[in-house]
Amino acid sequence: MKPTRYLNERARRSTEILALLVFCGFLYFAGVQIVGLMGTDEPRYAQVAREMFVRHDYVTPTLFGHPWLEKPPLFYWCTVLAYNVTGGVTDWAARLPAAILTSLMIAFIYGWTRRFRPGMQLDAALLTAASAGVIGFGRAASTDMPLTVMLTIALLSWYAWYSRGKQGWLLAFYLVLGLGTLAKGPVAVLLAGLIIVGFAALRRDARLPVRTLWPVGIALYLAVTLPWFIAVQRANPEFFRVFILEHNVARFATDLYRHKQPFWYYLPVVVLALVPWTAIVIAAAVDAIRGWRYSVQEPPGREDLRVFLTLWLLLPILFFSLSQSKLPGYILPAIPAGAILLADFVRRQEEADNKPSWWMALLHALLASAMLVAAFIVPFHLVKQPMTRTALAVSGALAITCLASLWLTLSINGYRALRFITLVPLVIAFALTLRATAPIIDYQQSARWVVHAMGESTIGQIPVVAVYDVPRSLEYGLEFYRNRPVFSYERDEVPQGDHLVVAAAGAKTELEYRLKGRLVTRVGGFAAQHVDFYLVSGVNPPSNQP
Repeated sequence: MKPTRYLNERARRSTEILALLVFCGFLYFAGVQIVGLMGTDEPRYAQVAREMFVRHDYVTPTLFGHPWLEKPPLFYWCTVLAYNVTGGVTDWAARLPAAILTSLMIAFIYGWTRRFRPGMQLDAALLTAASAGVIGFGRAASTDMPLTVMLTIALLSWYAWYSRGKQGWLLAFYLVLGLGTLAKGPVAVLLAGLIIVGFAALRRDARLPVRTLWPVGIALYLAVTLPWFIAVQRANPEFFRVFILEHNVARFATDLYRHKQPFWYYLPVVVLALVPWTAIVIAAAVDAIRGWRYSVQEPPGREDLRVFLTLWLLLPILFFSLSQSKLPGYILPAIPAGAILLADFVRRQEEADNKPSWWMALLHALLASAMLVAAFIVPFHLVKQPMTRTALAVSGALAITCLASLWLTLSINGYRALRFITLVPLVIAFALTLRATAPIIDYQQSARWVVHAMGESTIGQIPVVAVYDVPRSLEYGLEFYRNRPVFSYERDEVPQGDHLVVAAAGAKTELEYRLKGRLVTRVGGFAAQHVDFYLVSGVNPPSNQP
């Protein structure tokens, strides 16, 4: 008969794994089809993967037949696989790679902490999984989450090698770092190197970066990355200029792509990305920084993980704050570090039998309550309807109940109750978002509804479509959902023959002025997104030909 202790441990592990499976399934897969592809990146990346899927050319990504060399191919390869497995090209299939990779990252964090920091594995996994930034990008067809997954696994593998000295972990570091490079380029190596060098500097160990440069690992990294880089450069001589010089160097050093933001831009981004854990993550980081001067004077040991995680949290934020081009997803790789650091902080506080101060408990309760209330009231704002008295009463009751419950529970039971008492309102808020907010956002923002409106009449059969004075996200969405290129009047791409123009509502006078000598007829529209459909007949005068 097996010992009772072993059976209890096995049952606990099974319960934890089941909880993670259910939680990841809900957060990353539930309702992933509700909202169509959004923004400027999702539809373009899904379209590039579609063309790779159709053409069976896995070297050169293309967008409507033209080389698309902005990003490496890992996301496209994963999406092609999703298209194959699900039986065709769909918007929800384009999001499956991010959901699956995010779930794998959570599983790795669970297994890694169970081995190296037993007792905090469920907290580390669940707190990471339930961070707003991870949830959002874990459901998005973009390259940010693949990079984050690979960098997280690589850095945890490196730390395992550092703390245990087993070369297999260093080999894993180089292998996964190569996949990270194929996910988004040399930024994977740059971020990993920055964190490792910063850690070595704090440890006053100048030889640590040199010891990391293991020839066998470097050879494995090159074996993973070089075949595609060589193949794509041979097929596209402009690759180095476009990918390295323009989309890496120039994107960082200049505002070439018009994503300029103030230096402090990532402070609110990080605050939102770490919701609902933000307040206590900040407390954990401050606590770790205060302990640096003591931990770095000791031999390598337990305190090193806090130093490593804090650097991993802070350095990417600082690095991208220096960039002239800023987008929210750039600092996503820092979020898992913040969540794992929080799990370590909670475990320490539990071991010391400490409880959060009244103001920390209150601040956390306010943030979690605000998250829940926002999920309830946002749909009213989106449809521009005033809240009824009943809705106001329900909203107020939710706020008071959530705030009081969280504050009292944390004050009485301490940090051991943090995970459960916070995940309850998060799950409710997420369910409300899927049920009420997501369909409204889909109707008001997704191009698939515009394409559906076009298809309700014969205008949907017009092969040539142009856009005028509409968001780029709508332009790119139209291209994906119609699987055809869209012309842009603002780029002076005015088709010669009859065509359909999707334009901002009320743009007929502007179009007639721009298209003198041609007949412009309004043939419909989609009021929810403030666009009209215009049929343009006739041919451009010779002087106006593009």
